[in-house]
Amino acid sequence: MPQTPDSSSQFSAPAQDPKESATPAHFGLRLIAAVYDLLPLLALWFVAAVIALLVTGGELDVRSLGDKLLMQGCVLALTALYFIASWLRGGQTVGMRAWRLRVVAADGTPVTPSRALLRFVAALVALAAGGLGFLWCLIDSDRRGWHDIAAGTLLVRMEKQRAEGLEEQG
Repeated sequence: MPQTPDSSSQFSAPAQDPKESATPAHFGLRLIAAVYDLLPLLALWFVAAVIALLVTGGELDVRSLGDKLLMQGCVLALTALYFIASWLRGGQTVGMRAWRLRVVAADGTPVTPSRALLRFVAALVALAAGGLGFLWCLIDSDRRGWHDIAAGTLLVRMEKQRAEGLEEQG
């Protein structure tokens, strides 16, 4: 049963392992996870270039407005697919998984497709504002960026609790 955040901003989020709890993720972890996410994104952007080359018959000219828009559209579509699919399949991208970060709805439940799409679009706005929307988590009491606020989501760090009886095994 999911719980809402209390005054200490700590809550239990649904997870595969009932021995996990979560706290809002700080900016440093968000940034490190974003750097990790650049690796699969770079691979997807190469795929986007291949798709654009196939569509243009190998005559891709990024100085041409039409070809430039095609390339940017392919990059945007594959980037959106990566993030939205990751958030819907367990709430984690590759970078988030490495740091035990997870996107959940504000009530601790999994993210819905509409929330994931809204979060992605709002993240684009946050990025277009010079990153101000991402820096917002530094002043928000629940460490939410604009995209989290708009979509009603929260990025949390899953913490493993010590298993009962662990001391007995030692």
